[in-house]
Amino acid sequence: MSSMYHDGMRELQDAFDGRRVADALESRRKHREFWPEEIELFTSVPFFFIATAHGEAVDCSFRGGAPGFVKVAGPSALEWPEYDGNSMYRTAGNILRSPRIGLLFIRFDATANRTRLTGEATLLRDPEALARHGGAAAGIKSVIRFEADYVYPNCPRYIPEMRLVTPSPHPPAPGHAPPPPAWKARDYIRDALPQDDAHRAVVGSREPPRP
Repeated sequence: MSSMYHDGMRELQDAFDGRRVADALESRRKHREFWPEEIELFTSVPFFFIATAHGEAVDCSFRGGAPGFVKVAGPSALEWPEYDGNSMYRTAGNILRSPRIGLLFIRFDATANRTRLTGEATLLRDPEALARHGGAAAGIKSVIRFEADYVYPNCPRYIPEMRLVTPSPHPPAPGHAPPPPAWKARDYIRDALPQDDAHRAVVGSREPPRP
């Protein structure tokens, strides 16, 4: 496993007398293969956060879906589907050029679980990979497979306790056609939608909402 720390981190650890704590945490908490409680977290949350970068294109994004949309694909591997988005492909495009990424999973309930992962991602577009997550018919654009270099569960003390009020209606599911997001009906977007966009015909017949 690669080290969790580079020289900038070490500089600040030494400036604030934190190197001993940092070394203890790395030696006792850093690991590569998922712990059982982490598997339960990954496969039950309705969202997580993903950080990617390529040159100056630094990005942090949200990935959401019905619980279970993240699948454990190996002792240190995860997969999740890339659903219909805004056609910018900032996350996937960064991964295509620079596969090093970071993930953050948080449970905002009384358990206040938080786990970080660092590793490499691969963008999959083959039919077999798509089928594992519902297939192209379910609106799956591609699948991202992530292989962890290391996993680090860390202190949840600043995480507020919150509750889920209403799940998003947009993740695809068998027998469920996700509604179009309002922005697709804007006059400067609806005629520019990709030809295979599932909402193209629907928003074309609507009055555009206010920007």
